[in-house]
Amino acid sequence: MKKSLFLLMLFAISFSGHTQEENLKSLGLQLENYEYPYEVNKLVVSNQNQELEFAYMDIQPENYNNKNVLLLHGKNFNGAYWETTIEVLSREGYRVIVPDQIGFGKSSKPEYFQYSFQQLAANTKNLLDTLKVSKVAVLGHSMGGMLATRFVLMFPEVSEKLILVNPIGLEDYKRKVPYQSITSWYENELQQDFGDIKEYQRKNYYDGEWKPRYDEWVNILAGWTLNENYPLIAWNAALTYDMIFTQPVVHEFQDLKSPTLLIIGTRDRTALGKPLVSEEVRKTMGQYQELGKTTQKAIPNAQLVELEDVGHLPHIEAFDQFIKPLLKFLE
Repeated sequence: MKKSLFLLMLFAISFSGHTQEENLKSLGLQLENYEYPYEVNKLVVSNQNQELEFAYMDIQPENYNNKNVLLLHGKNFNGAYWETTIEVLSREGYRVIVPDQIGFGKSSKPEYFQYSFQQLAANTKNLLDTLKVSKVAVLGHSMGGMLATRFVLMFPEVSEKLILVNPIGLEDYKRKVPYQSITSWYENELQQDFGDIKEYQRKNYYDGEWKPRYDEWVNILAGWTLNENYPLIAWNAALTYDMIFTQPVVHEFQDLKSPTLLIIGTRDRTALGKPLVSEEVRKTMGQYQELGKTTQKAIPNAQLVELEDVGHLPHIEAFDQFIKPLLKFLE
């Protein structure tokens, strides 16, 4: 009886995963057939001899408190995953501006582009200028944390506060990981499928745990692999990997002037290039329970909130634990 029950459960799990993968739909190059939680606008920016569409959401509350928050997404994500954060912040009276950086989400995927955090920060400043927003609190998650750091370093007069949520780049990956050419990153991206994407996120973002609400952020990336233009998406992904690897911000943390809050899920194990190093070196990478403390010491006037037993996406995995210190800091 126990054996039969086990086999039935195994079949159900297997069937469920198989069905989820089979039901994936091909997503458009700029997520044309994926709906965001709020209205999306597009700003045309002139970058590197080409006109590109820079998508963004601009949520203006009726009870505006004259404070603005800029939300910057991570590498494997887009502005849509900030939905619950936007909802709470706007309810509290904050104007919330949420861009999709060039190469991500509903923004353009250029055929040629020299990615740099400086270029992305300049585009973001251009957006704020267009919206006539002169002061913001800058919140960045994952790769968005590296961009947020660069933005605040470049535009301190605009940046009232800095919030880093499980940012990558708290360590200099190129000191431990052998250099990979853009072609190598590209070839690796071309091989990605639903199973690879989910396993990467399960292992690194959630320390081996998984809940159904995480599926959406796998399905978007996996849906792109079904698009006939996926090689272009993969190429942009490869270029941004090179940007992260070759443009660390960790060595400039001491130059930050804005009051800073670190929200760190200590179960996170995300680090660029872990499969490329030995097991011994791998164990030293992505140790956020240590990186949070080290980073707090490096950044002047920094506060640290550690979320125990929380992984790479606090605002998805443990929203209540994430939003409380954020609101308190913004006040």
